[in-house]
Amino acid sequence: MYVCSCFGITEQQVKQHADDGRCTPRQIASACKAGTDCGSCVKRIQSLLGRGTGWATRTAPEPAGDPAAPVVLVRAEAPQPEVSGARPLPPGVRAA
Repeated sequence: MYVCSCFGITEQQVKQHADDGRCTPRQIASACKAGTDCGSCVKRIQSLLGRGTGWATRTAPEPAGDPAAPVVLVRAEAPQPEVSGARPLPPGVRAA
């Protein structure tokens, strides 16, 4: 199935680039141009890379002699910016 119709890039090609160590949409774009024209495929690329869903995959360390270590899913938390001296917003005003 095509991910990027602008450059004819398939899911399999994106997965192969990810297996080769390219783990961000920008690195995928550098490898095959996917996501650099109209940009409509960027969310699909993020999904294939395990981003955008709030979940990331981590491989548990392999115990000695066990090549089939389980994959552990962990909740990815976005870092919260530190704001010093911030004042509360007036009623009816929303943060951008």
